[in-house]
Amino acid sequence: MGLSITVGLLDDLDRHDPEGATHHARELAVLADALQAKGIDWREPAPAGTGRAGHSGGFPYAHLHHLRRAFVLRRHGAVTPAADTDPDQYDCDRGEVEEEALMFSSHLLCHSDCAGYYVPADFDDPVFLPEEAAVAGGGMVGSAAQLLAELRRLAPAIGICPETAAATADPVVAADDPYEAEKSAWHVLHGACRESLATGRAIVFH
Repeated sequence: MGLSITVGLLDDLDRHDPEGATHHARELAVLADALQAKGIDWREPAPAGTGRAGHSGGFPYAHLHHLRRAFVLRRHGAVTPAADTDPDQYDCDRGEVEEEALMFSSHLLCHSDCAGYYVPADFDDPVFLPEEAAVAGGGMVGSAAQLLAELRRLAPAIGICPETAAATADPVVAADDPYEAEKSAWHVLHGACRESLATGRAIVFH
């Protein structure tokens, strides 16, 4: 069981699950209206009808937690691989992640682990929608542009060159890489951000 990440989920559903597409389209419309009320102008494009599959990827939930930990450690000093960290120290580091998330400024940290959206619009802080506009993920919505910027700032600390990653279609992380978990999550999210910004479609956690 893990986190699935899709850009163009509505296109996929439109081809394979019309009923599911109708439900998802309604949720995206609610999301767009709620963001519009906060001054964020975005709306999911209609399905292209070309048969093109959406961009998708995924990884175990733990990989996202490891990536968030690395992001916080980078802000305060040296980053160490989660795989090589003592469990007690890891728990301490996770406490720092939770504290940073409560600052409500990071788009990587301040988002549901298992559901919700990043939209291809640029806004400073994650958005919290009112209950009447609730969407999957508890109403926390991130900016794909800001998430991409955060990922690129983190990249060197876990041994990734952002420019090389952007030029590689399908990066493969070696299984014996100490940062295998962090890098795998980074590449999936990085690719999703680029696809979202290129197509105008939301990143969907599901």
